[in-house]
Amino acid sequence: MRAKHVLALACSFVVAAAVLAQTGAEKKMKSAPKSASYTAAADVKWVDLDPKGAPGVKIADMWGDHTKGAFGAFIKFPAGFAAPLHTHTHDYKIVVVSGTFIQGPEGKPEFRLGPGSYLMQPGGNYKHTTACDKASDCVFFAQSTGNFDLKPVEAPKAAEPAKK
Repeated sequence: MRAKHVLALACSFVVAAAVLAQTGAEKKMKSAPKSASYTAAADVKWVDLDPKGAPGVKIADMWGDHTKGAFGAFIKFPAGFAAPLHTHTHDYKIVVVSGTFIQGPEGKPEFRLGPGSYLMQPGGNYKHTTACDKASDCVFFAQSTGNFDLKPVEAPKAAEPAKK
């Protein structure tokens, strides 16, 4: 019986020590101030996403670098812009800021998203069109764990005539 009491007492000390150590670590974390990171709207630096393939489309990285890896960025489509059927390598999480963002998943009806709407757009083989309503420019925030890419889906080739 005495051995059980000694074991219980030892376990109590171990648990108490772990709790105290954790509380001390939390206090250190709380006391170490973090600084805010911000960009005022007037300071957002817009650049062309792809002047040849997507004229007028702009991007402004808020963190990361959309050409190299994970990023969070504002993207702006001019009113009436439309991208043909395509895929992306990585998932995108999108929040519409202004305008009407239009997406057409292959084989399904298109859907329209206004300001405040959210879209999780899967990467891989999710074939879709993307557009902006012609009434006004579209601005949305996109976040991805990988670099930005757009891979056009080629139209199926016509069958060759049978050889005789």
